[in-house]
Amino acid sequence: MKGKLLIAGLAASFFVSSCGNVETVGKDKELKTKVDSVSYAFGVDVGSNINRSLDAYVSEETTIDKDLLIAAFAKAIKGEDTKIKADETMQVIRTFLEGERTKKEAEMKKKGVENLEKGKKFLEENKKKEGVITLESGLQYQVLKEGKGEKPGLTDKVKCHYHGTLIDGTVFDSSVERKEPMEFPVNGVIKGWTEALQLMPVGSKWKLFVPAELAYGERQAGEKILPNSTLIFEVELLEVAKSKK
Repeated sequence: MKGKLLIAGLAASFFVSSCGNVETVGKDKELKTKVDSVSYAFGVDVGSNINRSLDAYVSEETTIDKDLLIAAFAKAIKGEDTKIKADETMQVIRTFLEGERTKKEAEMKKKGVENLEKGKKFLEENKKKEGVITLESGLQYQVLKEGKGEKPGLTDKVKCHYHGTLIDGTVFDSSVERKEPMEFPVNGVIKGWTEALQLMPVGSKWKLFVPAELAYGERQAGEKILPNSTLIFEVELLEVAKSKK
């Protein structure tokens, strides 16, 4: 059922986003009854939500033939004969989606290889900068402010402020911008953070340069962190809550 709804929604989204003259459909009709209102609301809700998620299923270079889409939609909604029969459409759409998924996977793999090379080159140059320390794991850090408090253990919980960017400066997450520090266990974050936090006294502010293998590796994390991304964080350790053993 979920698959059928997805495919049906995808088709509806194509129609909503592709029809050049869709604004003219029913534009002179007033919303006089509850049925009118709910019909219109349903159209807005379905069209808006599915249109926003369209990028998850269609690759950037895919172009949908708007004329064919509108022609088929008009015939189907009127119950007229179509070039592709109703019982064949599901297979056509499934095959299309599988092809799109394969293309997206290829795109991500290519970007992952590129990101890995860019990250290695960045870290190789970065380790030569004054004040940058490179650990055996490959993690690099720079002390911006040295604290005098205790250092957290692996199972402790910490409160931190942080600002995360890609090597090109793109911000992907920042508690500083949200003006709200985060609390989390030391062993509940990426490897680069887990290693660094155990070396930081409370009150410290470090700049971390995290290789992909100590971050999210080949996985994509959110919209901005693509596979094999090297990450940069400014981390300020505010508090440590010792674990109870």
